[in-house]
Amino acid sequence: MTFPHKSSKNSKFVSLFFIHLTFSFLFPPHWSITINYDFVQTVAEKYFVSYKERDSFSRAVEFCSQRGLDLALPQNEEENVALTQFFGDTYKTAWINVNTKKAEGNFEVDLKNRPLTFTKWGEGQPDRLQDTGCTVLSENGAWQVTHDCSLNAYIICQL
Repeated sequence: MTFPHKSSKNSKFVSLFFIHLTFSFLFPPHWSITINYDFVQTVAEKYFVSYKERDSFSRAVEFCSQRGLDLALPQNEEENVALTQFFGDTYKTAWINVNTKKAEGNFEVDLKNRPLTFTKWGEGQPDRLQDTGCTVLSENGAWQVTHDCSLNAYIICQL
């Protein structure tokens, strides 16, 4: 189920395996909607959610957008660490919301061209000689630009 808006007026209740959102501004007060995710991580007022799917960068952006969410983007070290707790034994990367088209921000803005307020680039990253690429969060918490945007990395959205 997808929702067209997010609102700070929503009441949010989180449990380890599901997220329950009550949208009082969209539905009568006695209604509630449950959305189940395989992964829910909260940091302060931010929720990171995932069905533990892996796909390309473009599919990750589309997947989150279709649900009225954004692709995950850590805003501080605590959020960065929280996202690395998602990784399983085999796959150790997740797409993050960084615009890596040199002509559109030179790795310093998100996909909506808002300035990045936190970064954790790995050694030698970003490679400013590259014209384009996609950014993954690796298991050690470092951000890496990859030319292989079709890589099957985890899709984590945020609300």
